Amino acid sequence: MSTPADSSSHARQSTFDRYGICNNPWMDLQQLRAFLAVAEELHFGRAAERLHMAQPPISRGIQQLERELGARLFERSTRKVTLTSVGEALVAPAQEVLDALDRVSRVARAAGTGEIGHVRLAYAGASSNVMVGLLARAVNQNHPGIHLELLSQHFAQPAMQLLTRGDIDIALGRWDHIPAAVRTRVIAVEELVIAVPETHRLADAGAVSIAQFEGEPFVSLQPQTGTLLLERLRQMSRAAGFNADVVQHAPDSWTLMSLVSAEIGCSLTLSSVIDSIADPHLRFLRLTDDVAPVELRMAWLRDSDDRALHAVLRLSESVLPTPQG
Repeated sequence: MSTPADSSSHARQSTFDRYGICNNPWMDLQQLRAFLAVAEELHFGRAAERLHMAQPPISRGIQQLERELGARLFERSTRKVTLTSVGEALVAPAQEVLDALDRVSRVARAAGTGEIGHVRLAYAGASSNVMVGLLARAVNQNHPGIHLELLSQHFAQPAMQLLTRGDIDIALGRWDHIPAAVRTRVIAVEELVIAVPETHRLADAGAVSIAQFEGEPFVSLQPQTGTLLLERLRQMSRAAGFNADVVQHAPDSWTLMSLVSAEIGCSLTLSSVIDSIADPHLRFLRLTDDVAPVELRMAWLRDSDDRALHAVLRLSESVLPTPQG
């Protein structure tokens, strides 16, 4: 059974076929614009003003269109202009043709400027969630034709491997070494802190040295994730004269902090985690050791010419600006 929408569509198609709107190679789009302007204004003078044209070319265009279609579109008198039945039937199909042309033009322009495309972004960690959310909302608002695919739980080294293979377009992570084929931009600078349970003997110290944790159990992210924090913990503890005793690993920052809260061990983590994970049983202690801050970077392939990617990168400069200094 046909629906009203089906019937309407069939009627419009019949009009297209009958009067050759789609198949007439001599039909001028300017004639269709002139026809619609006159059909809406029912006045040749006002239609000419609307199209920023003189009136005679409008009249000639309508007459030529009528000759090509073999039917009158308007009844003209000294007092008024009215649509004929053929003219009324052609209004909707003519508008559809012009709308379709406009859509084609907009899609072509959008694709040419990177307004349409698919960008894959890999990230991980509690501290990245807020930033990724800010960027995703900005892309939706400013580039609705770009689909930003978010791939979570891709830690730094695995994400870099995906990026260099071309499996993703953008990676967020913390790396000490960047491949030559990759460009990066710093989007956050974070301090290293020690997370301890509220019952820890140093919980109220405020600031501590890593040397004060000799012999303490530590918990850390899994080594296969290539996390920079585990390497920093090893470097700092060795510099203080001991090897950190990592008693348990966690797959993500939330699990890691729950292990600290459960008094399984202390953890070296980032200052950004303080605002990302709310647990009243946790304490975060500043380090007095001379340690370099950690840079969170946005990374992409240096030679990529993908327009959608570069549109997202440009937008990110205002949404996630590089910290001053």
